[in-house]
Amino acid sequence: MSDNGAVIRFNKASFNYGYNKPILDEVDFSVRRGSKITLMGQNGAGKSTIFKLITGEFKPEKGDVNIDPRATIAVSKQVIPRDQMDLTVREFFQKCFKEKVYNIDPKIVDVLETVNLHAPNDRIIKSFSGGQQARLLLASALIQDPDILLLDEPTNNLDKEGVAHLKKFILDYKKTCIVISHDADFLNSFTQGVLYLNLYTLKVEQYVGNYFDAVKLITVQIEKENRKNAQLGKKIQENKDKANFFAMKGGRMRLLAKKMREEAEDMEEEKVDVRREDKTIRPFIIPTQPNVIGDILNISSFTVLNLKNHKQVTKKTKVSLRKKQHLLLSGPNGIGKSTLLEALASKKAEGAKITDGIKVGYYRQDFSTLNFEDTVYDCLASVMEKHIEEDLRSVAASFLITKDIIHTKIGNLSEGQKGLVAFAQLVLLKPSLLILDEPTNHINFRHLPIIAQALDKYEGAMILVSHVPEFVKQIRIDETLDLGK
Repeated sequence: MSDNGAVIRFNKASFNYGYNKPILDEVDFSVRRGSKITLMGQNGAGKSTIFKLITGEFKPEKGDVNIDPRATIAVSKQVIPRDQMDLTVREFFQKCFKEKVYNIDPKIVDVLETVNLHAPNDRIIKSFSGGQQARLLLASALIQDPDILLLDEPTNNLDKEGVAHLKKFILDYKKTCIVISHDADFLNSFTQGVLYLNLYTLKVEQYVGNYFDAVKLITVQIEKENRKNAQLGKKIQENKDKANFFAMKGGRMRLLAKKMREEAEDMEEEKVDVRREDKTIRPFIIPTQPNVIGDILNISSFTVLNLKNHKQVTKKTKVSLRKKQHLLLSGPNGIGKSTLLEALASKKAEGAKITDGIKVGYYRQDFSTLNFEDTVYDCLASVMEKHIEEDLRSVAASFLITKDIIHTKIGNLSEGQKGLVAFAQLVLLKPSLLILDEPTNHINFRHLPIIAQALDKYEGAMILVSHVPEFVKQIRIDETLDLGK
């Protein structure tokens, strides 16, 4: 492999994922040593599966996945596994290696410095914020000093400073790096080529150039396919209309009608199915409870963490939220934003009071409000005040929750699909207070403007935490509470 500079090569590789669900069909592509590549595709298309084929965790059913035998590989996953949440920092990093590393403490200090995180090696993983856990995931890959670095949604939960730090690291990284992310500006800062997993053809299309170049080319191709479909659709309808007319004439005209129907069928086969990976969720609204008046939430004080001495500090404030009032909660990673949101959602936050009878919709960045053992159907049905089958299925379909996944367990969905289920659940819940913790995490960038529009128009009270400025700009924010001030 090394003679042409390729460190990874897929050669006619095919893969099915359980229940005979095809992911890849005779895929061909290669990745050159030292290149910075983006892996694109819709939520659930199989991007993480490609990573598992590269690492050897999965094997292709047909064809080959060839990796330079001298190359080492490390993956920074999307989330820390639940069974590792009670480990210490030291134990967490030790699990990155097959054999025990006796002098691991200095290595941990160095790698945490690289990701701009400072913490004692005996601290428990679950005590870190979502943004700090994102840095730990990245550090767990870097500590292995791999030849091939695979990053799966590395910017999730990272604040602006963390994203800037990661950009610089990738630009300076001399080895091969493949990144899955929905952060367009982040990707464009370093991308030299794009691998595009087409959910309809089950092929991987390879593009040279930066991220925006690839998106432009893909968009042009989709428009071309849609124009062709529109032209064929017009001819098909004309043939069907003529066939119906001639069939009614009887005699020899029936043979002509039959011929025209056959031509219409041939043209139907010529049509290109609109790329499923380019479907977006439908515009939606999150309804609220009727007849809600007066204050929905009052906050008089909150507790945060002093990032210098790691001690808790209680601060006074005066925040009152009514209908149509949206609050942005800001502050650096680790200060306690998620902790505060969780306390508010559970109605256990000291110094805060939610009016009795108010329904609270809570979008957690780790999706732990969803029962991973439930099916998608049961998860959606559980929040409905009155179970109406038609409403459930209509809302599910608007979030691309189709009949082939509605009876799938939540735990078997991709992270992006879990995010769409969480939004569908909010629509069916009809809350008057919406609490959102990093709602852009894992979500396909095509869906984000639609989600932003829904939040902008939301008529209940809302508290939002997001480190994505472009997303926040699209939403009406009435007040900002900076926990760091």
